[in-house]
Amino acid sequence: MAAPYATDPAAARGRLFPEEESHFRTPFQRDRDRIIHASAFRRLKHKTQVFIEHEGDYFRTRLTHSIEVAQVARTVAAALDLNVELTEAVALAHDLGHTPFGHTGEEALDRLMHPYGGFDHNAQSLRIVTDLERHYAEWDGLNLTWETLEGIAKHNGPVRAPVPWALAVYNQRHDLELDTHASAEAQAAALSDDIAYSNHDLHDGLRAELFSTDELVDLPVLRDCFARVDAKYPGLNYYRRRHEALRRYFGVLVEDVIAVSRRNLADLNPATVADIRHAGRMVIQFSPALWSDLKVIRQFLFERMYRAPAVVEMRVAVTRMIDELFPFYLGNPGELPKQWRKEVADATDDQALARLVADYIAGMTDRFAIQEHTRLIGGTPVPPSVTDGH
Repeated sequence: MAAPYATDPAAARGRLFPEEESHFRTPFQRDRDRIIHASAFRRLKHKTQVFIEHEGDYFRTRLTHSIEVAQVARTVAAALDLNVELTEAVALAHDLGHTPFGHTGEEALDRLMHPYGGFDHNAQSLRIVTDLERHYAEWDGLNLTWETLEGIAKHNGPVRAPVPWALAVYNQRHDLELDTHASAEAQAAALSDDIAYSNHDLHDGLRAELFSTDELVDLPVLRDCFARVDAKYPGLNYYRRRHEALRRYFGVLVEDVIAVSRRNLADLNPATVADIRHAGRMVIQFSPALWSDLKVIRQFLFERMYRAPAVVEMRVAVTRMIDELFPFYLGNPGELPKQWRKEVADATDDQALARLVADYIAGMTDRFAIQEHTRLIGGTPVPPSVTDGH
């Protein structure tokens, strides 16, 4: 039975464009299904987390990451008696707005878009589900419920000024109450994102041989996980040992969030979803001790993985690609696909055209961006893979 502070699908605030509701799916199940069937969701298959898409079939992509986030989010939501379908919908949609080449691509595009209002992947996720997915006869976007849109916009907390351009534009049309926290379901999706990448980046870094298992044993939390594995399975195979330890690490993060959030909810004693939104703080949280340990692990990943020489070399290369593609399309908008030509013709100023170019580049997969750069500009866009020889 759902808690009183869980989001009730029967009391959902509805959609921007009214629809007849399904006879066999709740509004949030419908949202989830529309997200899964969206073109932008499929493209996440070939968008990176840390490594470039062509570097190996093992490494996480935005798609596998989103699936892992949704899996954790369902577990957390069920344990806290929240609405599982809303939590899953927000989790699956949270990365739709990411550019090719991970945060490196976003940083480049944000810099290039600075004169035109900037670029923010979270706001772009909302833009995709409210505008850029154009498949339905009666509206642009997916026409998701207010609650799912709120979760996409605010899962990391209230949105403070300056509000990203795409989010500000939509909010004028459909008020998402940006100054409050989101539902507990959206907060659970946000923490599940932290849990998923904190775990899988360790897996991927090991696979790429950017650091060793022995180095992980010296890190907080992981130290105890390896000790528990060694005590239970002495002499275990190297690969199984690290998998078992990371499996336990994953469990520690999930269990911590559930335990701390239960205490927070008990202390707050919210009677409605509105009480969660107006609590003045996140109620779905890690414990201070675990959060402190995670900062140490993140610093390790930053130094040994995100800023590893081979990764930095790739960052430089893909930044150059975005830097060259953006002005090329601005100067040659006829190179945009045929279905974009009406928008190009309707673009009344440089800002409108730049936004179209940003939408197009942000929607590219890694492989398509590389192909387009080679076709339009030439040269070898990326250095040898970080995983060569591994």
